[in-house]
Amino acid sequence: MKTYKYKFTRLIKIFIYVGLVLSAIALGFNTYSICVYDFASSQNIVYPILQYCLMYFVAILLFIVLLSLLISSYYCIDGKTFKTSFGIIKSKYDVDKIQSILLDRNTNKLSVYFDENTFIVIVVKEEWYEEFIGDLLHANRNIEYSITSKENDSDKKV
Repeated sequence: MKTYKYKFTRLIKIFIYVGLVLSAIALGFNTYSICVYDFASSQNIVYPILQYCLMYFVAILLFIVLLSLLISSYYCIDGKTFKTSFGIIKSKYDVDKIQSILLDRNTNKLSVYFDENTFIVIVVKEEWYEEFIGDLLHANRNIEYSITSKENDSDKKV
């Protein structure tokens, strides 16, 4: 079973780390607010308790989702199954249903096309493209593999 980590852009990684820090700050601020809040002065004690519970829930949920994006985002080729994981969102595909693989050199994107006229774009390091394609072709020899390359611009007049 070979796994390939999802390749996030630098900006997305920055957003994820900032979100993790902000959720940790929210948890700390919420805890501090509970410690200094005087529940006895409240007319109805239920509303502040619901408010703090909701604030904890949102901060913890954000932290878990962002952390799972960093830890559990990958592609996996396991025998006859092709698995994708994007944080807590996981998908399984049958390798026999893969129709073709297209490596577009113009956009530098790797796409996997299925029998149902659907496709997914694979986002891994460019150095891993050949190994990834080789693993998929090894799992199913009937997959058509094609490369779209850059056109030669030498024919154009200057």
